[in-house]
Amino acid sequence: MELFSSPWWSALLAIVLIDLVLAGDNAIVIALAARNLPPHLQKKAIAWGTVGAIVVRSVMTVGVVWLLKIPGLMLVGGLGLLWIAYKLLADQGSKEHDGPVASTFWGAMKTIVVADALMGIDNVLGVAGAAHGSFDLVVIGLLISVPIVVFGSTLVLKLVERFPVIIQIGSAVLAFTAAKMIVSEQLLDPIFGGPDSQSSQKTLQTLAEYGVYVLAIAGVLGAGLWGAKRDKTNQSLGQ
Repeated sequence: MELFSSPWWSALLAIVLIDLVLAGDNAIVIALAARNLPPHLQKKAIAWGTVGAIVVRSVMTVGVVWLLKIPGLMLVGGLGLLWIAYKLLADQGSKEHDGPVASTFWGAMKTIVVADALMGIDNVLGVAGAAHGSFDLVVIGLLISVPIVVFGSTLVLKLVERFPVIIQIGSAVLAFTAAKMIVSEQLLDPIFGGPDSQSSQKTLQTLAEYGVYVLAIAGVLGAGLWGAKRDKTNQSLGQ
């Protein structure tokens, strides 16, 4: 991908939206993990825990970029990202931020790093997929996610609460990124067209490609909003 080209800027915009929607969750977990510590240890635990989480995320991102070059894994990664996009919408309103709690400094650090490694999979996969193998975009994605994780928990939470449409936009971006990963899978070149595809097949292959984009975005938004509505109904009946 050529630096500062239109595809490069569109990929960067997708990465910013993915980081804004997904990295905020990790920031909230970090804050919650340290909330039972004495005040003088809270900032220390958050600072060092965040450093550890960033190291883990950096290693994971480089690893995912390398793994996605293996035939078949773009398809698997795309399907996984579709599930993440669905859960992002379906989990709205659920009590997912009750969060892990630790009572010691090292316990808080362990909780922060482990939680970020587990929760950071969605962010890493989204950024790697949107970057589409462009290492400079992967690095920029990491640089953008770091201040969001370190400083942005309260800001992101307030922003999302005030403008819930951000979650829908973020889910749509993730669904689009997932669809892009799926149609870029080398094993599916006979369906979506690769560099060696014949011009006579281009029209059908283009229709199939756009069909995947539409199905991914519409399916995620529809299923996610239905799941969120169902959860709210269940919570109301349970009260």
